[in-house]
Amino acid sequence: MNIIAPRINDPVSQGIAAYLDEIIALRHDLHQYPELAFQERRTSKLVASHLSSWGYEVTTGIAGTGLVATLKRGDGERRIGIRADMDGLPIEEATELAYASNNPGVMHACGHDGHTSILLAAARYLAESGTFNGTLHLIFQPAEEIGAGARKMISEGLFERFPVDAVFGLHNWPSVPSGQFGFVAGAAMASVDQAKIRIVGKGGHGAEPHRAVDPVLASASFITALQSVVSRNVDPQEMAVVTVGSIHAGSASNVIPESVELKLTMRAFSEGVRQQLRDRIPALARAQAESFGAVAEVDYRLGFPALINHRDQTEFARKVALDTFGPAKVEEGFKPRTASEDFAFMLQERPGSYLFVGNGDTAPLHSAHYDFDDTIIAPAARYWVRLAETFLS
Repeated sequence: MNIIAPRINDPVSQGIAAYLDEIIALRHDLHQYPELAFQERRTSKLVASHLSSWGYEVTTGIAGTGLVATLKRGDGERRIGIRADMDGLPIEEATELAYASNNPGVMHACGHDGHTSILLAAARYLAESGTFNGTLHLIFQPAEEIGAGARKMISEGLFERFPVDAVFGLHNWPSVPSGQFGFVAGAAMASVDQAKIRIVGKGGHGAEPHRAVDPVLASASFITALQSVVSRNVDPQEMAVVTVGSIHAGSASNVIPESVELKLTMRAFSEGVRQQLRDRIPALARAQAESFGAVAEVDYRLGFPALINHRDQTEFARKVALDTFGPAKVEEGFKPRTASEDFAFMLQERPGSYLFVGNGDTAPLHSAHYDFDDTIIAPAARYWVRLAETFLS
């Protein structure tokens, strides 16, 4: 591979630097006013206003608060899509930042304010100084956190109305050095499914357990047996995660409750393992409950699939990073992440790739103490510019 040496003071860097303070101020504004899934009205309006002022044709109202900004140059037939997410999380912020959330119980704890700002920074440069021949579609998606935004945009004709030859997205990642890029061909993020299991027994007095059917004991046995699904049913060379995150039962120490409710999350990199979990977990719950004379009621809900990056597009995206920043900024052997992303649905519809950029030594995603690192806005925006220009050259 012929790698071009990175140009630190190239025109793209200089162009973005001229208005970087404005973009950072915009990011802080978005952080102060986070909005939950499908409620991103202020965010969407602000994003659309900036894009329109830069000359983009902006289509709003896709999946409610989603929008697509289109810019076409020349007679080129190639088309690229770049996606950013906009929604926050139902978390009470604990950062004590000067620009901390003003919306009680809502926080940008995953960096979507940063993703939006990165794409806006790139959008401005591409509109004012970009050199390309083709069509650029910038996709600002709502409701990523609940896994519904991408599906809804697609169901409303996203790729029919705004055709693309490839689609790309990125996510910041804490614990990876700031500005370091990571690429994964194939399975890059896990599927995520959820289950609510209610084990129903027969309530009674804690002093007379023989007159009751104890659902707490049955639940404890089920949770222990659950560990065998990954260790003994899933191929050791595959990945699966099964977590019981919530258990609720009773309210008094001397009362055996009528039922216990458990909430689980399941993750996998392959559809085969995902189906295996879907088969084994309900069967195990029912069998364990029955062995104690109880009954298990299982509500198993599919979330979104594993995010599978297309190899050609991932290699292209990686080469753009190498050409732009040099090998020191591209992490070799970047590992798949067991978190999940609804961009997976877009990659089921069109070829593309989802990449990662380091957010430094910060609190983890979805933490009340998380903060997006503003220093990665400029290099990530520069990356989007180079990716779009190269793809549409």
